[in-house]
Amino acid sequence: MATARTKSSDLIGDLLVREGLITEEQLKAALNEQRANGHRLGYTLVAMGMVSETDLTRVLARKYRVKAVDLSRIDHIDGRVIKMVKPEIATRHLVLPLRRVGRTLTVAMANPTNLDAIDELRFSTGYDIEPVVAGEYSLRKAVEKHYEILEDGLQDILKQLDDEDIEVVEEGDVEDEMSVTALQAQVEEAPVVKLINGILTSAVQKGASDIHIEPYEREVRVRFRVDGALREIMRPPLKMKAALTSRVKILADLNIAERRIPQDGRIIMRMGKRVIDFRVSTLPGLFGEKIVLRILDKSNLMLDLEKFGMEPMAEQEFVGAIRNPYGMVLVTGPTGSGKTTTLYAALMKINTEDVNIMTAEDPVEYNLRGVNQTQVRPEIGLTFASCLRAFLRQDPNIILVGEVRDLETAGIAIKAALTGHLVLSTLHTNDAASTITRLMDIGVEPFNVASAVNLVTAQRLVRRICGNCKVETTYDPDVLDAAMIPREKAAQIKFYKGEGCEQCDATGYRGRQGLYEVMPVTAQIRRMIVHGETADVMKEQAVADGMLTLRDDGLVKVNRGVTTLEEVLKETAA
Repeated sequence: MATARTKSSDLIGDLLVREGLITEEQLKAALNEQRANGHRLGYTLVAMGMVSETDLTRVLARKYRVKAVDLSRIDHIDGRVIKMVKPEIATRHLVLPLRRVGRTLTVAMANPTNLDAIDELRFSTGYDIEPVVAGEYSLRKAVEKHYEILEDGLQDILKQLDDEDIEVVEEGDVEDEMSVTALQAQVEEAPVVKLINGILTSAVQKGASDIHIEPYEREVRVRFRVDGALREIMRPPLKMKAALTSRVKILADLNIAERRIPQDGRIIMRMGKRVIDFRVSTLPGLFGEKIVLRILDKSNLMLDLEKFGMEPMAEQEFVGAIRNPYGMVLVTGPTGSGKTTTLYAALMKINTEDVNIMTAEDPVEYNLRGVNQTQVRPEIGLTFASCLRAFLRQDPNIILVGEVRDLETAGIAIKAALTGHLVLSTLHTNDAASTITRLMDIGVEPFNVASAVNLVTAQRLVRRICGNCKVETTYDPDVLDAAMIPREKAAQIKFYKGEGCEQCDATGYRGRQGLYEVMPVTAQIRRMIVHGETADVMKEQAVADGMLTLRDDGLVKVNRGVTTLEEVLKETAA
């Protein structure tokens, strides 16, 4: 019998041929189509009508030795069960929760041997996972239906859009110059204009920081980055691909005829009483230009340092450092971790009438009242280093350098800090202590680092638990052990998560919270710098002096119900 010969290592195409469900010629045709559409072979065979999904799932069930499920016969799934799996996990791994019995969650999967997906489901839900196999064709349809992505997202955006509240404040004259072309005619059509306005408006309403418009061979995908995580919002019709790209480029005053090189631009839109700044970047790809719009909404900018969530001792040390008349304060972390916002808040804390504050930024993200801000332009020689040299002839008290990237910039910044100026800047390092060694790696002498640097702050951003659907939760001891949290410490921590609700778009998260590792450069650490001690040794000394590491600060926020253990583990190292 075929059952006896079925092995988990057999290819699904060969199994279907062996069972007489498809021919060798059909398999070859399906494989060719699969290379073009990128889907799994089973999905392609069903879509081409070569095999029924019932026969396919029966073969898959024997191959994977799990139960099969026919999703077409399932009329209803409990909404509470659907909310147990976040939309981004369901779409990324193509999984659908079906039912929960006790501590076991049954999940339909196209590939039930995907251990990464099962582990992530177990970790994010806190339940044991029972995988069952389903045909990919109906599974995709079911995921789209239950998580309301793709075309539903398009319709929702268009329904919510009110054109009268939207106005492009700055728009170039390119539209008039290109009006004779066929593409321009398509771009000016109402559906394209309305859709782009709808995407921009919806992104602002959802609190997104970025919009991604991504063209592929057979589809266009639109995603928003909300609270640091990308979410798929819709897939507009493929025929609109070129028109959508060109419409955004026209609004940003870019050349729509140039598709071979990256371009950067800017869109300013007035939405009611709010003025929103979109920074636009285009990048040529295999199937068209990908567009990313960075959203800068000044109304959402919080510059009150007391509300950042630093622990009292860390906040006291940070404020003390920025109130020094001279020296250097560094903020470090990866891109998108909130470094610029922290520095802006620091400037506003010390921005008084009797000081001259000057900044060199790339780019200038927000205009600060009473601060002299300069946009660096390396293409014409206006670099961070050249700005710093000019600043020193402008009688400054406080200088902000967007980033210390090289020895020349670091050398001038250190010199300024040693000659009576307060210098604020950023670096890209993993923690506070390694920032010190990073400066020495790029060529700054240890005695200059020890003399100039007053304090280093490392930071990360994690998602906050939605206050509307927050519930207490527990984790298996194995998960806590893998997170390197001692059992006795874990027993003292209360863990929470968001179940998912309308207010948080069923994600369980709403807003973001900073984690901070604030390391003052004490006399003991200065001696370590001069003697060439490693970052690990300096970190140990800082912890002994009372510094909370990023992981420790994260666990404090977990215990307070601010964020989840998953977020802290994702953003920090033990």
